[in-house]
Amino acid sequence: MPRFSPLALALTLLALPSLADEGALKPFVLASRGAGDHAATVADVKARLGAAGFQVAGAYQPYPGATVLAVTSDALKAAAAEAPGASYGVAQRVTVTTVGGENQVAFTSPGYMQQAYRMKADLSPVERALGAALGALEPFGSKDGQSKSGLRTYRYMLGMPYFDEPVKVATFPDHEQAVAAVAAGLAAGRGGTKLVYRVDVPGTQDTVFGVGLSEGCGGDAHVMQEIDFKPIRSTGHLPYEVLVSGGRVTILHARFRIAINFPDLSMMGSHSFMNIRCAPDSIEAAVKAAVAPAP
Repeated sequence: MPRFSPLALALTLLALPSLADEGALKPFVLASRGAGDHAATVADVKARLGAAGFQVAGAYQPYPGATVLAVTSDALKAAAAEAPGASYGVAQRVTVTTVGGENQVAFTSPGYMQQAYRMKADLSPVERALGAALGALEPFGSKDGQSKSGLRTYRYMLGMPYFDEPVKVATFPDHEQAVAAVAAGLAAGRGGTKLVYRVDVPGTQDTVFGVGLSEGCGGDAHVMQEIDFKPIRSTGHLPYEVLVSGGRVTILHARFRIAINFPDLSMMGSHSFMNIRCAPDSIEAAVKAAVAPAP
């Protein structure tokens, strides 16, 4: 990653509020791009995140040349505790993706996710902190972006799910049993799942698991090969979140979860929703298989 002069860093900090405050928000922020060893870039990113007060809850390589770091912080955990469902946003994703010999460092926009996941807290300080640590060249992931109000009531089109219509995966007598069931299923890799991270939200009975998927139409490599085709990659779409709230286990509808990170994806044609039409059911089935009691 390139080093930043004091002047460049100051200019970055002055520009960052617009990423969260402007009318049109985009799901990702490109932090930097340049040549270099992939593993060395990942190590540098981790060091920068740690120095900025972020905790790396887990790391994931869904396919060659792509590394996803799930990061959280005290501010993100506090924000997750403030509203029902806000825990889906407790872990932001920081990614290193090597494309054509160039390493693209990017992160999910906390300002965008704040609105998409209907969080009460203002995450612009988190966005500024990520930008200060990693850089902030430009927001991306949508040509025209989304308004704050549009994100808070977002659905891709008529008949598609909203944020507050999650998939009910399972119900257990209490939080401890629910967490144990999810942890055991992911540890066993049932349904082709892989544990990426776990974050417990202080002061609540919410635990969020990040889940990688390797099998079937909903497998991460298969889905991303089809929809993440633009020059700047949206690798931070991964992994999917499983929320344990009390004894209830839910995931966001894949039709919502994919669309919120790829709002410009067309319904038909090349690189479209139609080409991954079996993925939402496959993703939901894999998570349900992981949480189901072992035979």
